[in-house]
Amino acid sequence: MSHEPRAPLGVGLIGLGHHGSRYAKHLLHDLPEARLVAVSRRRATEGSGLVSAPALPCYSDYHELIADPHVEAVVVVTPPAINREICLAVAQAKKALLVEKPLAISAADAGAIAQAAQGSGQTMMTAQTLRFDAAVGLVQERHSQIGVLQYLSLASRMEPHGMGEDGRGFGGRGCLLETGIHLLDLARVLTGEEIRTVSCEMDVVPPDGAERRVVGRLTTQGGLVCLLDVSRVSSGRIGRVELVGSEGQLSADWCGQRVGQISAQHGTGYWSSVMCPTVLRTLQAFVRSVRDGLPPPVTIEDGKRAVEIAEACYSSARLGGRVVPVEYL
Repeated sequence: MSHEPRAPLGVGLIGLGHHGSRYAKHLLHDLPEARLVAVSRRRATEGSGLVSAPALPCYSDYHELIADPHVEAVVVVTPPAINREICLAVAQAKKALLVEKPLAISAADAGAIAQAAQGSGQTMMTAQTLRFDAAVGLVQERHSQIGVLQYLSLASRMEPHGMGEDGRGFGGRGCLLETGIHLLDLARVLTGEEIRTVSCEMDVVPPDGAERRVVGRLTTQGGLVCLLDVSRVSSGRIGRVELVGSEGQLSADWCGQRVGQISAQHGTGYWSSVMCPTVLRTLQAFVRSVRDGLPPPVTIEDGKRAVEIAEACYSSARLGGRVVPVEYL
């Protein structure tokens, strides 16, 4: 008995900036199970040239894209300050949603998006793309070889170029929300526990300015400590996580795609991971969830919890680094 192939999933993309263009290119060239059917950006006349698809509808009003009958799922890659209104509109239209991290610029906005997502009955996913990194995946596979986890160290350092206090859509907040949100999510994933308390210091605390340097300490419900180092003050990039266990250590460098292991039982080793674009893997997971009715690997609730941890970090920094609890709504 033959089965006719399913039609590709019709995807509408809101946001065609630098990062949004990556999503567009993958949807156009690398994902046969999906088809980019419409895009939206404020200056609609620029849309076609960016994605090399002259016949592609480009809306200046994202509401028109959401209402397009050819759009079955919506991908949102916009400044997070406007994520709330867009995501709520997608949920009201009962269409599937993939939204780039951070889910929102505040815990209140993230909570509103999560509530709407839950009521929509549709597949909705946060694009925490670092979860799909090959080096991070290799560390997760070898996690058991270092014994009982004792603590984590997570670092993300990037150049200051492109980081500004105004006009970037982060509500006056800086590197913790922009890039550190990956680490806040990864701490939950690698420990398998929720973050209970945080203590955090910043070079400048919003709303006095957008932070460029963050040092923090997260403690999980089980008492594990996660050390946090996020900055945008120096040239070059470092992205690293180190897991210290009772019988060894693991480290992953996702900028250099290298993984190292020191284990009392399994010896020492170093590996290069095979790089695959994390945006493409994120899109593949989202499309598979929508088409097959599977739970998304990263939920809107996951995105909300990362923002809630960030909110606690800002609260701690305003109090001079005092330990504060994470409030999950």
